[in-house]
Amino acid sequence: MSNYFFRILALMCCILALPAGAADGVLPAVTVTTTPDGGSEYSVTLQILLLMTALSFLPAMVIMLTSFTRIIVVLSILRQAIGLQQTPSNQVLVGMAMFMTFFIMAPVFDKIYEQGVKPYLDEQLTVTQAFDQGKEPLKAFMLSQVRTTDLQTFIDIAGYKDIDSPEAAPITVLIPAFITSELKTAFQIGFMLFVPFLVIDLVVASILMAMGMMMLSPMIVSLPFKIMLFVLVDGWSLVLGTLANSFGP
Repeated sequence: MSNYFFRILALMCCILALPAGAADGVLPAVTVTTTPDGGSEYSVTLQILLLMTALSFLPAMVIMLTSFTRIIVVLSILRQAIGLQQTPSNQVLVGMAMFMTFFIMAPVFDKIYEQGVKPYLDEQLTVTQAFDQGKEPLKAFMLSQVRTTDLQTFIDIAGYKDIDSPEAAPITVLIPAFITSELKTAFQIGFMLFVPFLVIDLVVASILMAMGMMMLSPMIVSLPFKIMLFVLVDGWSLVLGTLANSFGP
């Protein structure tokens, strides 16, 4: 339903953007012209159509092409390790991950604006040129985080034989490799967070077993100790700080 909604909305935007002289069935605004340097320049109406179509992919782009995936996976594993099923709630975790993403990705977003968006708004670049220049900072960020093995795997799957360096990989190959690397890194960090809480669960379970209190759930007893440990070591600052530093160069 959402795809149909965006398509209808894009069509309405195109209709509203048509000039008054288009009532005879001619659509002069929907044109693609060739620039002197051999590129292509799209009309305003077609740009609106492309923009509205791109907006439908914006949530997926924010989630999968930034630091969001690693952060939300780690926070979800942390909540599971502590033993809290609904605290913090999903809304709190997603909100925390989103604002952490804005914090971490701010330098990349600034470069995208300076290299692509601002020159386009100043009419110094065409849409195609702005896209090519604007994607470079995001591509550099993904290259700094992707594992060479993951990238090579997708290069082999795609059948590219002439790629001799990670920088030469097309973005269609880089994106799935980046997502795979982010998931692997997130699970590695989550494992390191899980171990201390697992030790507490094992110790509490052993003590209860030795005392003959087998009917008492170890989770009920260990939960306060895990929360106390997490608070005493200032866990939120450590986790969020570690996540932020993990995206460093």
